[in-house]
Amino acid sequence: MKKGRLEAFSDGVFAIIITIMVLELKVPEGEHFKNLTPLVPKLLSYLLSFIYVGIYWNNHHHLFQAAERVNGKILWANLSLLFSLSLIPFTTAWVGENHFSENPAALYGINLLLCAITFIILEKSVIRHEGKESLLGKVLEVKIKENASVFLYTSGVFLSFYMPALSMICYAIVAAIWLIPDKRIEKMLNN
Repeated sequence: MKKGRLEAFSDGVFAIIITIMVLELKVPEGEHFKNLTPLVPKLLSYLLSFIYVGIYWNNHHHLFQAAERVNGKILWANLSLLFSLSLIPFTTAWVGENHFSENPAALYGINLLLCAITFIILEKSVIRHEGKESLLGKVLEVKIKENASVFLYTSGVFLSFYMPALSMICYAIVAAIWLIPDKRIEKMLNN
């Protein structure tokens, strides 16, 4: 099957996710900058989540630039990723509204972990369809960043019950690790 519809649908969902997140930011009463102070946790959670959605969009784009075709398993794996990403506006709003407290920070981390796992499943589905000996299969063979991300997300979830601020730092570190799109695929596409 051709991949165009999958990419178009996914791009639409990514756009809607970002739109929902920004609509959660309510304009404060008053005209002074000090009126923005109560919004700082919401703005920080929005910023982190916006970066995450951007990271997933970038890596999704690279993955499907390298993939030649899709099948039913890839379509379902992609829908699983989009489902987990679609929860980000909810967990972002909850963690921002509650100033990064324990339970919201834990759920935010669980959501991010779910996104990571579903993206790994999507990658594996694409590689299985393309073949392990394909260029994509060889390029994505080493999973250092992926494994580090899962470890940091899991650590963040557990830390959220003891030190919620430290859990958010774990999540921000993962975002920093992935801020630059996966160069392995980009190099492969340029060769």
